[in-house]
Amino acid sequence: MAYNEKLAQQVKAEIGKLPGFTEKKMFGGIAYLVNGNMACGVNGEDLIVRVGPEKHAEAEKRPHTKSFDMTGRPMKGWIAVDAKGREKDQELKSWIDMGIKFAQSLPKK
Repeated sequence: MAYNEKLAQQVKAEIGKLPGFTEKKMFGGIAYLVNGNMACGVNGEDLIVRVGPEKHAEAEKRPHTKSFDMTGRPMKGWIAVDAKGREKDQELKSWIDMGIKFAQSLPKK
C-alpha cells in the first residue's frame, strides 16, 4: 500500500530534528520513532499517532479520528487521523506532539 508522501514529509519536518529520531518503513507506510519507540507515522492517507492506552478514549473522541486498525483488531493506544482532522498546521503539530510525548515517556530501546 502506498502512503501519502506529502504528509510523510510534513511529519518528518516536524519530528526529524529531535535527538534519537529514526524512520522506518512499516505497516505498509512509514513510521517515525524517538529513542526507538514509535511516535507517529503515515499509513495510506492517515496520520497514525501513538497516544498510549491512557489517552486513547479521549483522543478517539476528537473529530476525524478512529482507532488504528490493520487486522480487524483495533490497536489500543493508537489513533488514525484523517485529512480533515489535520487540515490546519496547528492540528497536525498537536497530533505529532502527542505522539512524541508518549514515545519520550517510554524507556529508550
